[in-house]
Amino acid sequence: MPSPYLPNTDADRAAMLRDIGVSDVEELFQDIPREFRSASFDLPRPSSEPELKAEMRALSGLNANLDDYACFLGAGFYRHFIPSVVGHMIGRSEFYTAYTPYQAEVSQGTLQTTYEYQSLVCQLTGMEVSNAGMYDGSTAAAEAALMANRLTERDRISVLSTVNPRYREVIETYARGHDLVLEDVPPGLEHLSPDSACLIVQQPSFLGCLEDLGECARKSHGLGALLIVITYPVSLGMLRPPSDYGADIVVGEGQSLGSPISFGGPVLGLFACRREYLRQIPGRIVGKTTDVEGSPGYVLTLATREQHIRRERATSNICTNEALIALAAAVYLAALGKAGLRRVAELCYHKAHYAASKISGLKGYSLVYQQPFFNEFAVRCPAPPARINRALFENGVIGGLDLSGTVENGMLLCVTELNTRQQIDRLIEVLARFQMESENEPSL
Repeated sequence: MPSPYLPNTDADRAAMLRDIGVSDVEELFQDIPREFRSASFDLPRPSSEPELKAEMRALSGLNANLDDYACFLGAGFYRHFIPSVVGHMIGRSEFYTAYTPYQAEVSQGTLQTTYEYQSLVCQLTGMEVSNAGMYDGSTAAAEAALMANRLTERDRISVLSTVNPRYREVIETYARGHDLVLEDVPPGLEHLSPDSACLIVQQPSFLGCLEDLGECARKSHGLGALLIVITYPVSLGMLRPPSDYGADIVVGEGQSLGSPISFGGPVLGLFACRREYLRQIPGRIVGKTTDVEGSPGYVLTLATREQHIRRERATSNICTNEALIALAAAVYLAALGKAGLRRVAELCYHKAHYAASKISGLKGYSLVYQQPFFNEFAVRCPAPPARINRALFENGVIGGLDLSGTVENGMLLCVTELNTRQQIDRLIEVLARFQMESENEPSL
């Protein structure tokens, strides 16, 4: 009996085959050698559902449990505590199965949560307008660069050399498609081009240091360029928002706001800007209004995508947004509140500074930079970080990012509120023991 789920009837298939000039489906594969068309596969017998579950359970048991390790790896993705309410909210079928709000009149719940997310991002960054979210922080930064090009009509994108190199690669990929020139600018800003469309700065920088955003704004605005700030949203619970320094566009990775690392995705791109640039913002914006009865209503106020308007007028070809992850960020921020987010930021800051002070006091270890930092810091080690990270892992510690490509024996360590005093002390103990054992190794 034919499956009721097949979309094409026998008559439909016959008509399609006739139109493309073949007699049957087999004729479609005549270009493939016969010996490969009927290849036999040495597969085990089919498993029953209980057997399959048992096998998958055994395979999953081979994975290391991250909770068994003290993790000090950051560099763009961070482990933060996620209140259980976040999972309960985004797991509701009304949100979990929704795609995007194409028909506003039947998507009021999704539109309202997006509106609340936008409002919270504006409060967090101090900016006047936020879109509904983007794929991730790197693509948000790239879209900001294209937006600056449209606003200034300049074709040079300046990126501070302390920006995350992965972000720079994505920005360069976007820029290449639009015939834009990408230039790296050293921290002193002496070589900032007078014809730059924008200066892209990361705060804190990829290496954890706090940049002088006031000076960045003064230099870029003095040349008629926009200031784009890539922010770490958790740090804004403690640090002044980019708007206070004159930022024109603020972007960032929203993963730290209520989403797990999940092997790198899905994540969320934050994007906010000044009101005057509203018409050039990529993605979509949800607005609030009232219906004919005076009740609140939510609508897609701005949707400058190729699907909505003519391609030559579109500000982005992004076809969707990370609506579910944006909802997680909104729930996370609402659950913590202003005081809660500040507490998380303070814990990250103070724990990181405790770790840095202890590590810098160990023989053979030193801080690479003496600038203020938030919760990440670069350490110069007495041996290649790869060796040290192996020793750490054997002792239940996930070490930092290997910076050997840019800093000799450099390692980037990250501390969040989830790192306990005992975990930090274990990190310090293993680092110290590694140095002692290295000194006692017989020389060849």
